[in-house]
Amino acid sequence: MVIGVIGENCSGKSTLAAELQKAIGAEIITGKDYLRMAKSESEAERLFKAKLSNAVSGENIIYVISEKELIDLLPAAAIKILVKADIETVKERFKKRMHGNLPSAVERMLTIKHGAFDKESCDYEFDGVSGDYSEICDLIKNKYGLV
Repeated sequence: MVIGVIGENCSGKSTLAAELQKAIGAEIITGKDYLRMAKSESEAERLFKAKLSNAVSGENIIYVISEKELIDLLPAAAIKILVKADIETVKERFKKRMHGNLPSAVERMLTIKHGAFDKESCDYEFDGVSGDYSEICDLIKNKYGLV
C-alpha cells in the first residue's frame, strides 16, 4: 500500500506519517529523499516510481509530500491524505523550527504558499491542528485491511 501524505510545510504531515508508520508498519520516504537511489535524477525518479508501483500490492510506504510536482510520482492506486493547518499555526510551527525567529521573507513565503494544495484531489482531508491522529490511522488500517 502507498499512502501519500500531502500538505504545506508545518501542517502536521510528519506527525501523521509517524503515527501511520506505528499503526501499519510502513517505510517513510520524504520529499526528494528518493534521489539517493541513483546518481542521476531521472534514474532515481524511474527507480522510485517503480518502487512505489510495486508497493501498491506489497509493502507499505508512506510518501510525505510538500511540493506539488512530487504528487505526480504517486501511483494511481495510492491513498492520498491532504493535511491542512491554518496559516497562524503554520507560522508558529515554522518559527519554532527556526529556533524562535521567523524572518519576514519566510513569513511572506509561507503566506503565499498557504492553501496551495487545497484544490488537490485527495481521498481524505486531515486537520493537522485539531485532528485525531489515532482516528485516521484506525480508519486507514481498517478500510484497507492493514491490520
